[in-house]
Amino acid sequence: MKTFPSVGVQIPEILLPVTSVDLHKWSVIACDQYTSQPDYWEKVSNLVGESPSTYNLVFPEVFLGRSDVESRIENIHTYMDDYVKCGILTSHEGMIYVERRIGNKTRRGIMLALDLEKYDYSVGTTSLIRPTEDTIVNRLPPRIKIREQAPLELPHILMLIDDPEDLVIGTIEKHKESLPVAYDFELMLASGHLTGRFINQPAFENQIIKGLENLADPAVFAKKYGLPEGTPVLLFASGDGNHSLATARSFWQQIKHQVGMDHPARFALVEVENVHDRALEFEPIHRVLFNMKADPIQALRQYFGSTIDFQQIDTASDLIQKVKTASGPEHHFGILTANGFYLTTIRNTKFNLPVGTLQNFLDEWLSSGEAGEIDYVHGDDAILSLSMKPGNAGFYVSSMPKGDLFKTVIMDGSLPRKAFSMGEAYEKRFYFESRKIS
Repeated sequence: MKTFPSVGVQIPEILLPVTSVDLHKWSVIACDQYTSQPDYWEKVSNLVGESPSTYNLVFPEVFLGRSDVESRIENIHTYMDDYVKCGILTSHEGMIYVERRIGNKTRRGIMLALDLEKYDYSVGTTSLIRPTEDTIVNRLPPRIKIREQAPLELPHILMLIDDPEDLVIGTIEKHKESLPVAYDFELMLASGHLTGRFINQPAFENQIIKGLENLADPAVFAKKYGLPEGTPVLLFASGDGNHSLATARSFWQQIKHQVGMDHPARFALVEVENVHDRALEFEPIHRVLFNMKADPIQALRQYFGSTIDFQQIDTASDLIQKVKTASGPEHHFGILTANGFYLTTIRNTKFNLPVGTLQNFLDEWLSSGEAGEIDYVHGDDAILSLSMKPGNAGFYVSSMPKGDLFKTVIMDGSLPRKAFSMGEAYEKRFYFESRKIS
């Protein structure tokens, strides 16, 4: 495999399903979506049936905590072995240009492999490849257990580059009609259309690498962000799948002294997108608490004291609008319960983003045992339906400007976890491509 150490990139060998596979059933959404909506995954299971599918190769997190976790993991490994042995997958060496069309929007990306030696998720990291949010280390062991015996990796990882002139991906888009089609089909459950094209011309491959090398040039980097020369370069920042990339890194750290530095597990297959992509939108990730043992309003008053105010709002739609349009130095978020809707305002906060202020409170309240359990959800419909149930509460937050992402991570470090989402749940990356890691 060709590698480019200066940008932490490898040209991967990608496995794709053969033409006899029903691609509509093969491709399923990222495992960390719809974690409080098991009916979605029931629809997926019914649609897939006995057909070959990535549904059999991943662990939807909606099933975590159930009694059959061990058997599910064993089945994943069995299906992976079977798919490799029976010829369902075919190999292609090279990057792939990807388009995901949803409605009138088309997001663009490039499939490649990233060097896990250039990535670090520890607090305060200055590595070339970095997380954008705090990594919850106790979420990694179940994922590592799957990867330990897995012959394949299937990515839902979306990495971002800050390329305002769109020279890396935009250059390929201009010539896409000359690239052979790798796949082209409708995704399940009204999630749009996926098209992949083989980047099979050395000139295009070279343009991508040269574009990345320019973004990683220390002088160019320092000038772009107004930083002192010598500031460590951030080239790739995680957009989605941060914990999957952290899992790959952790597993690699475990085995590299036994297998050597040329092992395929040193790299992780990802899709790279431009944060400035015209179709990429940052959406908020809301919080829902289940089975609370205390009143959230009272808990917030006790935590923030005289710096917090509540305004009761008549309807959920009015509350949502007020959160979206709130401005000023104060931090705002909405609270939705079966007993009413409240706009929350907090003054003199120590965090840069409202979601950081909220999450810090929630972490402490959850540790007390009074807050019940938490989940992170996308979209207005999901938070409305879940928060209206007795004993639950929803916390509605606003989105962050995507143009601020890189500079914020460079200057302040990782954002609070679940600070933003690249689109709504149904817009998330679907599993399709795979790669051998053993």
